[in-house]
Amino acid sequence: MTSVDPSETFRQEAQDLLVQLEDVLLDMETSENPHDLIATAFRALHTLKGSGSMFGFQDLAAFAHVVENTFDRLRKSGIPPSAELVATSLSAKDYMRQLVLHPETAEDSIGEALLAELQRLDAEVPMDAPAPPAARRATYEIDFALPEDCLLCGTNPLLLLDELRELGDCEIVADASAVPLLDDLDPEMCTLRWHAVLTTDRPQSAIEEVFMFVLDEMTLSVRRLDPDKPAKPAPAPAPAPAPGNTANFTSASGAPPTGIRVAAERVDSLMDRVGELVIAQSRLRQIAQASHDPTLRTIAEEIERLAGELRGATMGIRMIPIGQLFGRFRRVVHDLARDLGKSVNLVTVGEETELDKTVIESLNDPMLHLIRNAIDHGFEEVGARAAAGKPTAGTLTLSARHAGAQVLITIADDGRGMDRERIRAKAVEAELLPEAGEIPDSELFAVIFSPGFSTAAEVTSVSGRGVGMDVVKRTIDGLRGFIEVASEPGAGSAVTLRLPLTLAIIDGLLVRVGSGRYVIPLSSVEECVELPVGSGGGSDARNLLNIRGDLVPFLRLREMFAATVPPDPYQKVVIVASGDQRVGLVVDQIIGDHQTVIKSLSRMHADVPTFSGATILGDGTVALILDIVNLIAAGRALEQRLKAS
Repeated sequence: MTSVDPSETFRQEAQDLLVQLEDVLLDMETSENPHDLIATAFRALHTLKGSGSMFGFQDLAAFAHVVENTFDRLRKSGIPPSAELVATSLSAKDYMRQLVLHPETAEDSIGEALLAELQRLDAEVPMDAPAPPAARRATYEIDFALPEDCLLCGTNPLLLLDELRELGDCEIVADASAVPLLDDLDPEMCTLRWHAVLTTDRPQSAIEEVFMFVLDEMTLSVRRLDPDKPAKPAPAPAPAPAPGNTANFTSASGAPPTGIRVAAERVDSLMDRVGELVIAQSRLRQIAQASHDPTLRTIAEEIERLAGELRGATMGIRMIPIGQLFGRFRRVVHDLARDLGKSVNLVTVGEETELDKTVIESLNDPMLHLIRNAIDHGFEEVGARAAAGKPTAGTLTLSARHAGAQVLITIADDGRGMDRERIRAKAVEAELLPEAGEIPDSELFAVIFSPGFSTAAEVTSVSGRGVGMDVVKRTIDGLRGFIEVASEPGAGSAVTLRLPLTLAIIDGLLVRVGSGRYVIPLSSVEECVELPVGSGGGSDARNLLNIRGDLVPFLRLREMFAATVPPDPYQKVVIVASGDQRVGLVVDQIIGDHQTVIKSLSRMHADVPTFSGATILGDGTVALILDIVNLIAAGRALEQRLKAS
């Protein structure tokens, strides 16, 4: 079995601490009582310092020590941090991340400049200010045993004992009852146990943070004592715990952590195997349906049920709360608003909404462009907002919610709104829209996603080059998603991204066109109707359907795919939609629903706009997956031709 690199474990845990530190720093500027936040930042820095030293990251430990001293003085003074101190601390956090992930590339000059600035700001913190009210002290009994191989993994028990003593008044007694005789002693194994009595004003979580890097492999018992009950003496010698025991919490801290870290590559590999299982199960079902053996059919149904449950469980592993993505943009909003001289409050809604990890990983760049665009172009200057009777600080809202098999992510601002006339004038100038005629908002706002399109009067370091929104469109199209834009003059704008829950396995509608079979993503299907008699010809003039009073253009897939076999006498129309746009797809036969394992197209076919991928059917043949976005665009173009004629 492959052993885990202790330094890699430290890097993972340290990154979590740095994320926590950034969140706390960003909260400090808006908090009315930042004392608890300062204490949290101090604990995170203290843990980074101690653990970094333990695992050999000496440069990180030395740097974090200086930053820790700044927050220690801040904590003791009771003075809230200045905006300048928060900004410098955020830069220091970035440098510490570099020291964790790529210490060999960290530039000493940057670290020295940051430390000098922190020391200057530290000197400005008055120490004669009234101290904050003391937290209530509590006494804990702590029994713990480290993993026997902790020394081999880089853990220094003496440093852990020192950290425990720094939390308050602490008495520690070692229990050597499990230490073997000298002839049997292995100096690389740690068989000591410890009993401690700690009186502190720190929360119980601070005790657990001391052992955070060995918590899953050690034995730990923490008991809060009644104020009127004296501490018990050190326990009598007891047998050493079995190696590998999980931490045992007997106090208010609750059950031990049950989460585990799994490499993303392993999850992807598991999803691939599940996909192959779904394909094999589909083949088995097809064989069973053609068989007269009831036992085979029963087994096929049972395997289909189990494969479906395994698919759902595996997809659940890949699902990640979108709050992890939203959290990345707090720093972006903070820094960008400061650089542009604007005041922006970030509000997030629906952080618990889950989305496939592959989708979330792909959303960082498009959302970054939308957020930067909203802050630079959407929000007015502070004076203009005050003149319009708006709050000085603008509100940027990131929200997410489920809608069937899709997730809707909205980036909304309460800024000036989009200038329709300016957008149209620029679009006409670029020959993207006709000069005459009414243009619905859905078509007008779609122009902003065209390559090179921009309404900015000048190019800035943030936006104005006309490339960002094009990136948004291409990325969302690649995720088989859709974009909707709404704007109200003077009230703000909202961009909504409609995205599938997952990109690995989808529910599809299997259809036949000529002799070929194709898959339509079921999330895009609204309904299926029969093609009216008399619409079987090829004239564009009749390529419109009346669906309950709405005219919907339809595309004859037989013509698009050059089918040579005679058409079925009664053709069907599958109505698909993207936002408020609909189009009908004429097929020869609707076969039924199909669990579709998505396979990427080869490089030779990657630029074919009609198809977004392929899947393997139960009989081993390949069915292409239709690209609904491009088909709807083709349908809209057909509708424009029909209106013009």
